[in-house]
Amino acid sequence: MQSLYVAEAIIWIALFIVIAGPVHECAHAFTALRLGDGTAKLFGRVSLDPIVHFDPMGGTLLIGSVLLGLAVGNPVGFGWAKPTPVNPYNLRGRYADARVAAAGPLSNLALAAAFAVGFRILWSNGIFPDNTSPISMLQLVFAMGVSLNVVLMLFNLIPIAPLDGSHVLLDILAPQTARQVKAFMDQYGLYLLIGVVLFAGRIIGPIYGPLVNLLVGVQLY
Repeated sequence: MQSLYVAEAIIWIALFIVIAGPVHECAHAFTALRLGDGTAKLFGRVSLDPIVHFDPMGGTLLIGSVLLGLAVGNPVGFGWAKPTPVNPYNLRGRYADARVAAAGPLSNLALAAAFAVGFRILWSNGIFPDNTSPISMLQLVFAMGVSLNVVLMLFNLIPIAPLDGSHVLLDILAPQTARQVKAFMDQYGLYLLIGVVLFAGRIIGPIYGPLVNLLVGVQLY
């Protein structure tokens, strides 16, 4: 087992639990509060504290799947933070539910852009992402920060319940069409979600690589 893979696995888990997951869920909570729903605030979710956003099942699955991926040389995994409670009946404004849902993925895009700035600065000084020195390790953190947050953004925008993309889709569709689509998702959503998880790489891959490369300014994928 290569030490670089171990470093990537640790970074992936830490970034998700400490930064990417909390920011994503806090963005949902903050946007919902701004649009009239204080449910998440009542549960203390308008916060960047990783503890309040940690989901025991989702976090455990993330750690386990990353470690399993590590064994085969692909230290990425699947998991989730604690879902943010939102009461859509309290929301005000047109497409309010879609705006709350989109806030999470958009926050991950903002994080990816922030990590990309750090990556570009170090890259311009000849620093490559690996685990051969502290500064190279920092560059590896920047690279994986871009990668992880792009993955989270794209995956969550897939319009399958309970992913954020389904809320965006249902909110922008005509009411009758939205009811029909929701009924279909209620019946087959679990099977669709399993399929999305199994084939996520193929679904988001065509966008993922070019977007990461665009953000970091070099050909990483």
